[in-house]
Amino acid sequence: MTDKDLLSRLVLEARQDLQRRRSLLGSDQLERAVAAYEPKDFLGALRREGLAVIAEMKQRTPSMGLLAEDYRPADLAHAYTDGGAAAISVLTHMAGFGGRVEHVRQVRAATGLPILRKDFVTDPFEVAEARACGADAVLLIVAALERRQLNDLVALTKSRGIAALVEVHDEGEAAAALEAAAQAIGVNHRDLRTFAVDLRLTERLRKLVPKEVVLVAESGIRGADDARRMRDAGADAILVGELLMRSADPAGQIRELVA
Repeated sequence: MTDKDLLSRLVLEARQDLQRRRSLLGSDQLERAVAAYEPKDFLGALRREGLAVIAEMKQRTPSMGLLAEDYRPADLAHAYTDGGAAAISVLTHMAGFGGRVEHVRQVRAATGLPILRKDFVTDPFEVAEARACGADAVLLIVAALERRQLNDLVALTKSRGIAALVEVHDEGEAAAALEAAAQAIGVNHRDLRTFAVDLRLTERLRKLVPKEVVLVAESGIRGADDARRMRDAGADAILVGELLMRSADPAGQIRELVA
């Protein structure tokens, strides 16, 4: 399966689940929930002194399979908070990652940290839905969006009062993210064609991203040495998932990463 096939499949699955959720929630109800939640400062949390950790939770992945049989988002949120994470990333893609929007609500009830809703977002409904369930940011993947879509969704997140972490994998995508006025760019080290990880990508793309834009290094962080390397490369934050999901002591693991 090629990278485009996998990405297309994940986007299609996200859209199918979106239609199901949209049919269950009236627009008035959605807007009331949006208005009821006051978003936290996701970008500000990542601009802390030293390296910030976005601690990610997901039950499984398409490439690695099951990561947690007994998946408890609220318990993970407590551990991540205790460990000193700057923010928490919650997968809500059901088919590929075992996630659901309800997990964001569970995490919101368990922590005061900013939350990133991570999914294959392509629709304005999902941006509103993110804030409505207690998320403070959404992931927007350049490779999954047409340029106009990307520009519109970045603008929409701002008007909805939440942040966008715009994910890129090469120079062209980084340029598109900046053109869309992204305030935070995530460099995904994982190549979807081969699932190979190249940490040099953050080092390569750092020079293209202005200092005022938050830079997040994503995927393939295996421990404190990799975290240090990303900090030395100029990353403001790292997004870490698999390492924490496989750890017997995720709080201790986060402390090691930020030390």
